[in-house]
Amino acid sequence: MDPTPADVPLRVAVVIGSTREGRIGDAVGRWFVTLAERRADVELEVVDLVDHVFPARYATTPETAGFAGLVGRADGFVIVTPEYNRSFPASLKQAIDHAYDEWRAKPVGFVSYGYRFAGLHAVEHLRSVFVELHAVTMHTAVHVDLRLGDVDADPPPNAGRLACEAEAMLDQLVWWGLALREARAARPYVN
Repeated sequence: MDPTPADVPLRVAVVIGSTREGRIGDAVGRWFVTLAERRADVELEVVDLVDHVFPARYATTPETAGFAGLVGRADGFVIVTPEYNRSFPASLKQAIDHAYDEWRAKPVGFVSYGYRFAGLHAVEHLRSVFVELHAVTMHTAVHVDLRLGDVDADPPPNAGRLACEAEAMLDQLVWWGLALREARAARPYVN
């Protein structure tokens, strides 16, 4: 018997949004991926923006086409973002803008980090960007407050709360991801 769409794990791209030198986004991303890999219903691919080169002006290049292809193959996304000046980094906006239709009718979850507000403002700005791209953002997000300590600590500060947030967000992402994957397979998305 051929597997139905619900039997196939959801292909989730975990996008590491910061490219700054000295960033901790890769550590936050590793923490999240380690947690998410325990699930059988997701297949994760880490997409670290530090590994991608986007032109200063919007243009289709082999690199941008490759990035759009990664986005297109994913069934859903988890965006790992810092909060810079009450928003998200320019590197992430540039990457988002180099794919367009590829984001449509797919779920997006967030893992944010920062001091004091733990990336909450960055996530709120990203929600409006992804709504404009016709993506569905998850209600629950993971917010890592760096004032409480290093996410590389074993266990990280507030590990229980963060794990609960991550599980709830992934539950929502998988539900929406499977529903939207089935819907996209049944009929083309309308603009």
